Amino acid sequence: MNLVRLVSSCALASALFVLNAQADPPAAAAAPAYTPVTAARLTTPEPDNWLNYRRTYDGWGYSPLKQIDRANVAQLKPLWSFSTGVEEAHQSPPIVNDGVMFITTPRNQVLALDARTGNLKWRYRRELPADLVQLHPTNRGVALWGSRVYLATVDAFLVALDARTGAVVWEKPVENYVAGYYMTLAPLVVDGKVMVGVSGGEFGVRGFIQAFDADSGESLWKTYTVPGPGEPGNDTWPGDTWKRGGVPVWVTGTYDPATRLAYWGTGNAGPWMGEMRKGDNLYATSVIALDVDSGKIKAHHQYHPNDSFDWDEVDAPLLIDVPRQGKTVKALVHAGRNGYLWLLERSAQDIRYVAAQPYVQQNVFAKLDPETGRPTYDPSKVPSAGNRVEFCPSLWGGKDWPPTAYSPDTGLLYIPANENLCSAFTGETKAKYKRGELYLGMPFKSIEVLPTPAAREHIGELQAWDLATGKKVWTQSFKSHNWGPVLTTAGGLVFAGGTNDRYFRAFDAANGKILWQQRTNSGVVGVPVSYRVDGKQYIAVQSGWGVDAQRKQDFLDKAFGTHTEVPQGGVLWVFGLPE
Repeated sequence: MNLVRLVSSCALASALFVLNAQADPPAAAAAPAYTPVTAARLTTPEPDNWLNYRRTYDGWGYSPLKQIDRANVAQLKPLWSFSTGVEEAHQSPPIVNDGVMFITTPRNQVLALDARTGNLKWRYRRELPADLVQLHPTNRGVALWGSRVYLATVDAFLVALDARTGAVVWEKPVENYVAGYYMTLAPLVVDGKVMVGVSGGEFGVRGFIQAFDADSGESLWKTYTVPGPGEPGNDTWPGDTWKRGGVPVWVTGTYDPATRLAYWGTGNAGPWMGEMRKGDNLYATSVIALDVDSGKIKAHHQYHPNDSFDWDEVDAPLLIDVPRQGKTVKALVHAGRNGYLWLLERSAQDIRYVAAQPYVQQNVFAKLDPETGRPTYDPSKVPSAGNRVEFCPSLWGGKDWPPTAYSPDTGLLYIPANENLCSAFTGETKAKYKRGELYLGMPFKSIEVLPTPAAREHIGELQAWDLATGKKVWTQSFKSHNWGPVLTTAGGLVFAGGTNDRYFRAFDAANGKILWQQRTNSGVVGVPVSYRVDGKQYIAVQSGWGVDAQRKQDFLDKAFGTHTEVPQGGVLWVFGLPE
């Protein structure tokens, strides 16, 4: 991950939210009815609900609802909205369970709303430490289990809330925020195990994924993403570099119930300059398969060893059965930050490389090994100490954290991409580690974003790829860069925002034509969802620009000599067809 401005807003957060950490119901009031979330419901969610980060464990981001379709989407109207009263990037999906909606905001608020009307049921406000430095002051959502709501916090706690009242049931420390650990992801719950991963790769932390008992909060297992002495892969870290190797986990994993393996994407190694930690540096910039019962790493695939580009590969792969060359591949599909679209084959014992190809301009990989997919680098494009080196795509990659989506109706994968951008790094000769401070191996002021001449008219894209043929089917281009997570529906539609013009759009899933758009209060970097209550289908998304979308905009304005104003402030928008 990367940053331009260190956002140390916690003193303000403490001043604003010190009054209460949760909303307690009146003592005599009966708790409202709530439908408990079970293993069966998470494995096969009802079409009406959105119970998980991407609705289903496979990560498709697909809704089987089709009341809103190509023929009527032009009639879509805002039905209600809710202002959160919080600035910075609102990235979480609205999670909906039988008419009850949960959203999160920066600074770790959780709001429970009536999904029909927008009436507030309760609000949880976390009191954050005054000395907390938030490099990414955001949150990507909650998880549900039983009658509880689970939140991973930026001060590195896991919190369980009563879904009916917002009262704190328990909270457990995951790590020490003073050392640079924090969390932004939505937890992943499987059979009563709540799994979270830690951020903080720029601080020289040692990344890990940890599972907790959903009822008691007891730790069940903890798996480091940087192996220590005696663990497989430790020999890919010279000396004691593993102690501060980074490898954060920023985004919720996907899960295969057939093998009981969860798939997690991992981030950059630390420091950024690879020559300071010569070796492959497992399990950085990889997908790892974890046994959810033991936490054991069963398999992995590293997208690019010894990363020097800050190309975190934290977006978890989608689990898709792909027809290819006369057989069905049980695939892991990942649109990499390194600019390649990866097709891997998963099994209970292994992850096998199948194919990969660039979906944006990429000049770092000279070739890929046809058997393993391991890239060979152009040495002139690899950042090194004392040298200024340019490479493409930029440090934000062909796609950053915003998730792709898949439609089983079209067989297409939809990628929120960014084209025509490169970067330059100038490395230091030695990285200096100090607890709680940046550990990059390069001065931050040396980071450059380099738009190509074509970037003045075209950066952002929404791409559609046929996974069976490996061919791109269509591209919708935007002048703005694109930070829009994607939703697909059975109505033949793709929904996404992500551009600095503040529009949220519906596209024809077959050809990419824009069928509807609505300008919102801010830029849309939230994960869109669809749900149904009382027979009526809704589309919901949070609008609220900030964090890396704004930081990238700052770089672009500097390069172009422009000033782009994207107002901040979070608002939940809910759309539907008129009565």
